[in-house]
Amino acid sequence: MTVTGLREAKKQETRQLISDQATRLFVAKGFEQTTIAEIAEAARVAKKTVTNYFPRKEDLAFDHQDEFVASLARTVAAREPGESALSALRRDFLDAVERQDPVAGFAGPEFSRMIADSPTLAVCLRGLHDQREDALAAALAEATGAAAGDITPRAAASVLGGVHRVLFARIQELTLAGRGNPEIAAVVGPEAEQAFALLEPALGDYARA
Repeated sequence: MTVTGLREAKKQETRQLISDQATRLFVAKGFEQTTIAEIAEAARVAKKTVTNYFPRKEDLAFDHQDEFVASLARTVAAREPGESALSALRRDFLDAVERQDPVAGFAGPEFSRMIADSPTLAVCLRGLHDQREDALAAALAEATGAAAGDITPRAAASVLGGVHRVLFARIQELTLAGRGNPEIAAVVGPEAEQAFALLEPALGDYARA
């Protein structure tokens, strides 16, 4: 491995260590009650190192937020020939349910409780859903060649993103009720089919590749 490669690997190792220690403390003490100083001490790094890797405290809790925000837009961009945006998003979500993907909401009871118990993280999560819908709207505009200012991609993104919000919340609800991931997947899969089917009359052919 090159010197540059070693340096990048070390950075990733440090970043992961900080994230893991932060999550452990958030779960044990609560998000609001945990300080950056405590996280730095647990990770055996300086406070400045923590904030260099994670500029906001919320970033420590939502370590995969970039993947979350980009997920729907990426699915639309990668849809199969002849596949509509709705079909691609439905297929991708059902695949995520089968994998019990944390990005889809299968984050486990401790992490889910951490978010539910923190007003700050609840607000941050809503913001991430908003950002994801904005990214989806941009992807739909590009996919359909919509004119600047056309409201259609934004309206479609709001509807499609809204279903994902409901399903994400449903997974969290079942998790907090004590259901295990396999049981949640068995419940949410059919519910997702039902939810996406509601959109078929309006969006079944929208943004077809």
